[in-house]
Amino acid sequence: MVSGSGVCARVVVVDARHHMLGRLASILAKELLNGQRIVVVRCEEICLSGGLVRQKMKYLRFLRKRMNTKPSHGPIHFRAPAKILWRTIRGMIPHKTKRGAAALARLKAYEGIPPPYDKKKRMVIPDALKVLRLQTGHRYCLLGRLSSEVGWSQYDTIKASFTSLLFFLWLLELEAKRKARSQVMYERRKQLNKLRGKAEKAADAQLGSQLEVLAPIKY
Repeated sequence: MVSGSGVCARVVVVDARHHMLGRLASILAKELLNGQRIVVVRCEEICLSGGLVRQKMKYLRFLRKRMNTKPSHGPIHFRAPAKILWRTIRGMIPHKTKRGAAALARLKAYEGIPPPYDKKKRMVIPDALKVLRLQTGHRYCLLGRLSSEVGWSQYDTIKASFTSLLFFLWLLELEAKRKARSQVMYERRKQLNKLRGKAEKAADAQLGSQLEVLAPIKY
């Protein structure tokens, strides 16, 4: 990622699995303002400090905040993990200015790992990792689980698709091992056939004129 105020043309793909929401959002917000283009994948695996019941109560209190006369005017309560991360980052960016709007436009967030990002190198942010920032024994919950509790209906679909992806990768690994074994057997068979051909030629050279006698009974 960039460390100054220059613009970086390269897109950085961040794997958000087991990152703390607030720390991840603050780091990404700063990089976006510096000109970095960022794609965040696996947003459903983001962690929040505090147990699931506590976080659910907090979110339900947030859901009650609405405009009495016209609720569609806001606030908008996102349920999808990617949109929750997007809204968290938006709160750390002056998004009503041109600079902030341009920074927010450089962000993309997804649940799961959609193509073509499944074939690109993914990075982590050590300063936001749960294992380095959350003390041992403290409770935490996953953003995807919280979203499913408050109205997001795609949690099981994402989990199933990820499980299917792992199964597919396992099948590819098995197929690669099978091809390697088949290649070894093919090379060995080719070598044996080559040696057999040499042996037959040597035997024919030794027999010489006796081949005509053996030809009628040869099979």
